[in-house]
Amino acid sequence: MRRKVTLKQIAKELDVSISTVSKSLRDSSEISEDTRQKVQAFAKLYNYKPNNIALSLKNRKSKTICIIIPEIIHHFFATVISGVEHVANEKGYNVIVCLSDESFDKEVINMEMLANGSIDGFIMSLSKETQQKRDFHHIIEVINQGMPVVMFDRITNDILCDKVIIDDNLAAFNATQHLIDKGFRKIGLITTVDYVSVGKLRTEGYIKALKSNDIKVDENLILKIEDTDNFESQIKTLLETNDLDAIFAVNEIFAVTAIKIANKLGKNVPNDISVIGFTDGIISKYSSPSITTVSQNGIKMGEIIFINVMDDSMKK
Repeated sequence: MRRKVTLKQIAKELDVSISTVSKSLRDSSEISEDTRQKVQAFAKLYNYKPNNIALSLKNRKSKTICIIIPEIIHHFFATVISGVEHVANEKGYNVIVCLSDESFDKEVINMEMLANGSIDGFIMSLSKETQQKRDFHHIIEVINQGMPVVMFDRITNDILCDKVIIDDNLAAFNATQHLIDKGFRKIGLITTVDYVSVGKLRTEGYIKALKSNDIKVDENLILKIEDTDNFESQIKTLLETNDLDAIFAVNEIFAVTAIKIANKLGKNVPNDISVIGFTDGIISKYSSPSITTVSQNGIKMGEIIFINVMDDSMKK
């Protein structure tokens, strides 16, 4: 009897992406006929079985839910998990956490591995790569099988499911307006690339605030970071080449880094340059000087996700 293989192993053996394998097995017209036949033949040869929800398990409850987050370093995600787990445990549910590590493939693998009746539903914040690809077939498949999915923070409007978010656009507008009200006019923005939904919305809020106050939007003052592991040199360049009097950063890591680099360049915070970050996490609280932040109550969001959305979805 031949060994069984996984989606990941098929992709590796045929030197294609996990998305290509998944779509080929569903006869997607997006994939060439040759590739589809090759994938399907390999899957049949090695007895590949997708982890669909078995009908016999449809009405059974595991009392376990899965939270998929893109990264673990942000305090915000940890607080959301804490909020979900607190309420879930009170209602007799267990919570497992999976890390996509900003990878589309890992996100697909996590969902395929668990969407077999071993959990009752997913809570997820999309990976950066998933938002860039705009490929949500793995989530749609899970929803079509009858399993509830709730998105938070990083979401897409291309999928009809429950979502729990704050008004990122308005929050960024208010943060920028706060700096303008203090008399600042040359305000830099440190944000993410536009395909990350949260960064895009916060960038739009920043621009809206400038325009509402008749301040010209200078693209040279907007830094859009793609590689969130190596960005210090980009922030240094922003500060060295522009005489900024304030910075709005869309997360606390960008804000803390901006303060550190400003200090190295001989600029005093907040006397020479003011900095506002997003999400009042541990880093913001204990940095020196402490950072003015836009509050994003992750614990409360986690509680809302489970009580008002996830719990109701799983009762349907």
